[in-house]
Amino acid sequence: MSKPAFKRVLLKLSGEALASLNQDDSENFGISQEMLERIAIDIKTVHSLGVQIGIVIGGGNIFRGAHGVSHHAIDRGTSDYMGMLATVINALALHNAIQAEGTPCRIMSALPIEAIAETYIRQRAIRHMEKGRVVVLAAGSGNPYFTTDTAAALRASELGCDLLLKATKVDGIYTKDPKKSSDAEFLKELTYDEVVKRGLNVMDTTAITLAKENHIPLRVFSIYKENGFADVLQNQGRYSTIS
Repeated sequence: MSKPAFKRVLLKLSGEALASLNQDDSENFGISQEMLERIAIDIKTVHSLGVQIGIVIGGGNIFRGAHGVSHHAIDRGTSDYMGMLATVINALALHNAIQAEGTPCRIMSALPIEAIAETYIRQRAIRHMEKGRVVVLAAGSGNPYFTTDTAAALRASELGCDLLLKATKVDGIYTKDPKKSSDAEFLKELTYDEVVKRGLNVMDTTAITLAKENHIPLRVFSIYKENGFADVLQNQGRYSTIS
């Protein structure tokens, strides 16, 4: 494999990605051991290339904050904190899978949970990555009213990452949902402003703005493709770039 052009990257991984090997699975709840193993192997491949890796993990396969507000009459702040705790559960599962592949890994949480994770400190996270440890970043930004997409853009900025990657169900950005519209157009390259103006559902506006202000390119790819993470870092396969 060729050496990637990126030294340090931040991968945004949705909770739903951990739920099933099948990208068309509409349930997307719980944690699939098979999917965990596939993602851990992909991370191991990228780690073996000498790339420093941070991962922001979502929690939608367990609990989604917005869902709690709309369906369970839970106030927004409480619901968002519940969602943050769901990301900690996913972080524990992902950490275990990564370690099982022989890749050194640490969990850092934006919410202090000392029994199971280090509290997030920017310089400590950088030091872990410099020492070759994958850092799984749990509990979002630690604040309600902010998505894990925004947390990913924030951490990528804080940690001086060369690239922000968003792993999704599809292999890039389309004008419409390609699963629902046969005339959906694949968009290979876009600017941050185009994403906002066209209302493309890639990341929320706050996340896109953070990436733009800190000059961090964003690549969107499918996590369901085997070795998708490694391929996109080597400019291979199908993906979209925002820069």
